[in-house]
Amino acid sequence: MKEDKKLSKSEIKGLKHHSRRLSIKEGIFWSARVSFGDHFIAPFAIAINTSSPIVALINTLWNLSTATQIFGAKLSDNFSRKKIISNTTLINSLGFLLLAVIGFLYLKNIMVEYLPIFLFVDLFILLSAAGIGHPAWFSLIGEIVDPKYRGRWFAKRTTILTFTTIVLTIAAAFILEYFKKTQNEILGFVIFFLIAFIARFSCVKLLRNHYEAPRKKIKEKRTRLIELIKEFKGTNLGKFTLFRGLLAFAVGITSPLVAIYLLRNLELSYVTYIFISLSGMIFSVIFLNLWGKIADKYGNYLVMILTTGLIPLTPLLWILSKSTIYLFIVPGLIGGTAWYAFLLVSKNFIYDNTPKQKRAITVSYVNLIIGIGALLGGITSAILIKFINTSWIEPIFLIFIIGTIARMIPVAIFIPKIKEAKHTQKFKGLKELEHVIIKEAKPTLIEDANEIISIKNYLKE
Repeated sequence: MKEDKKLSKSEIKGLKHHSRRLSIKEGIFWSARVSFGDHFIAPFAIAINTSSPIVALINTLWNLSTATQIFGAKLSDNFSRKKIISNTTLINSLGFLLLAVIGFLYLKNIMVEYLPIFLFVDLFILLSAAGIGHPAWFSLIGEIVDPKYRGRWFAKRTTILTFTTIVLTIAAAFILEYFKKTQNEILGFVIFFLIAFIARFSCVKLLRNHYEAPRKKIKEKRTRLIELIKEFKGTNLGKFTLFRGLLAFAVGITSPLVAIYLLRNLELSYVTYIFISLSGMIFSVIFLNLWGKIADKYGNYLVMILTTGLIPLTPLLWILSKSTIYLFIVPGLIGGTAWYAFLLVSKNFIYDNTPKQKRAITVSYVNLIIGIGALLGGITSAILIKFINTSWIEPIFLIFIIGTIARMIPVAIFIPKIKEAKHTQKFKGLKELEHVIIKEAKPTLIEDANEIISIKNYLKE
């Protein structure tokens, strides 16, 4: 797409609309990568006999992308954001091709003892690439979405992507279970990673066709991390950033262990494991658009208050019952929907508290703090699962209890200190919220259905 500084307002509006639709289409292919790639890396690590502490560290690496975003922010000041996004997406796609190679080596019994290390390094590279590309994407998308409808648009995009991910991941789980029964489990992983490679590689061209508005060169001195921390000190965004970092640490204590708990402790089938793992995502399809409307009307902070009251309970919910029906419904409905809504408003909260000229660098620094917290939490998780040895309670249960307490602390300290940044309608109480939910429930579900039906239209374009 050729950019022109002399485009009329109507032409720019049309290009932005086209880019928003392209973004959703690209997201659908991204969902295919997640469905056949991301969701099966931990099961693949377990299948090739990787130890539990290493599996925990591998799961922790997903937070690496947030820690590498600072490099992407620096690049976005000097290079085209589209070029940064498309190049890092290409590297990310090649990472899944290498995962398929690792699976092939296991099948041929070649360097089997080193494959967990290869897996760790490959995941490090592909996630680093994803992190480096994110600030440019965050900045680019922020310019093509109207701030008045940002909550609803991101909720719409997330709903479509979430539905696609759910359908494809469930299909993948049934396919992998078949491969397992025919004793070709690793071959199934190899095929999945090849599909993930093709899906992510398909995103490169779509990203290159996004509209990128010309930007004035900012001549001001590069803000260093220590300077930004001083600038953040005492501000709304600063309090939020510190809160997110501490919450990420607390979440990192337990989140890497969920796959281990479900697959090793409970010995669930891949189909059951995937259904339970996706439960939060499944329920979020129903509620996310509603959360987006509430955020647009009453502000992101209100949604943050409501969701952070539930998020600390999630680790505890995993261990209250071993019933598969319970594990599918309760943690997903309570913790999962709260977490997805919290992520939605967290992104919008950063937009609202940051001028557009500084969004790339700001989001990279914010996510750097989040990434450091998550990595430290994951390392803590790996240490705890290796060294905790109790007879009065299962060690993994004790870690989940510790994780619950750890989540409560930053919520109790920081949520009362954070304020809403944008002008919104005054919230008059829970009865009004109940009225809004009842009023918006039916039209929101209809919107969700229409958005899901529209997936085929995005793919045809």
